[in-house]
Amino acid sequence: MSTWQFEATDEHDTERLAAALARLLPERVVVGLEGTLGAGKTRFVQALAAAAGHDRSQVVSPTFVLVQEHLGDRPIRHFDAYRLRDDDEFLALGVEEYFDAPGWSFVEWSDRVERCLPAERLDIRIVVTGETSRRFELRAAGSEAEAVLARLPAGLTR
Repeated sequence: MSTWQFEATDEHDTERLAAALARLLPERVVVGLEGTLGAGKTRFVQALAAAAGHDRSQVVSPTFVLVQEHLGDRPIRHFDAYRLRDDDEFLALGVEEYFDAPGWSFVEWSDRVERCLPAERLDIRIVVTGETSRRFELRAAGSEAEAVLARLPAGLTR
């Protein structure tokens, strides 16, 4: 399992990381997002979605609806496990079908439903390090996610 860290000093750095990642993510991927309330999980999904051609303003926190789907050339499913009681409630959302379909699946609070996530995935932990700064800790599980992490540092220089 490979890991990699990125220090974002401001929103511009977060946008840059998201754009680089959007260029590298495979057609079908599950990304687990962890971090405290206000760490920027939804903000990061917004930046990734915008880099993939989606309207950023349509990407909002799915806390109360649990899953939002954004269709287009690159479908995005955005889940929030914060309010779920257990794994069964998460599975009842039909996540396995979403995970098997082409597109990107982002799961906020993924640590709460980790046993339900596929073995092949990318996990991103966002740590608040200051008012506008964040540390992104990326962990790859599986060969596709490993390949993304291997190419990501070079992708940031573009």
